[in-house]
Amino acid sequence: MMSRLLSWDESMITIQKNGNLITVAALGEFTLTDYKEFEEEVLYKSHFDGRANLLFDWRDMVSYTLDVAWEEIKFAREHGSEFNRVAVVVNNKWQAWSVWVSNLFIGADVRVFGDYDEAELWAAV
Repeated sequence: MMSRLLSWDESMITIQKNGNLITVAALGEFTLTDYKEFEEEVLYKSHFDGRANLLFDWRDMVSYTLDVAWEEIKFAREHGSEFNRVAVVVNNKWQAWSVWVSNLFIGADVRVFGDYDEAELWAAV
């Protein structure tokens, strides 16, 4: 399993890879700098193993900036077909709505979960 912790003053993301599952957890405010680092890491890790599954843990993410929302849509349109399954663990409605909007631009099977273990089990297939 590969793991990397990326940290900035008010936010932090962790990215782990285990087989074809890439797990990303965001803590605090998810900024454009965080998102760019996420893109670079995920594309690098998925490049060598083909289509990957993603597991996003947004339970501890406080918010994200508007430029992140726009970048997320661009990323999904450009790279959405490179992923099989995308599980997103959320604990509020605005995060679930964000996933729904992104799902409009991605070719992967995207599901929202309230339980981390259930999401991991589904995404690890």
